[in-house]
Amino acid sequence: MTAAQDPQQRLERLRSSIDNIDAALVHMLAERFRCTQEVGELKAENAMPASDPDREARQTARLKSLAEDAHLDPEFAEKWFNFVVAEVIQHHNHIADRARD
Repeated sequence: MTAAQDPQQRLERLRSSIDNIDAALVHMLAERFRCTQEVGELKAENAMPASDPDREARQTARLKSLAEDAHLDPEFAEKWFNFVVAEVIQHHNHIADRARD
């Protein structure tokens, strides 16, 4: 059996790739939240609402379409986006509360 056929080595190689992808996702999420932090500050400074349902609907449709194109379950993409948006809105509300104090 060659190394290319060794299931344990293949498993380790795949897991290494998964670990790299997970690290990249964490860094990308951190950058996303840095941007949404600025959005929250801008909204608080200008008395804008923390949530923008129209944008969220457009983004949901966009991400579901991207997911389909990428052969990813669009419902999963929507659940992920809803989870992230809920966290962002919570951050925006905290920023707005601090701005009012």
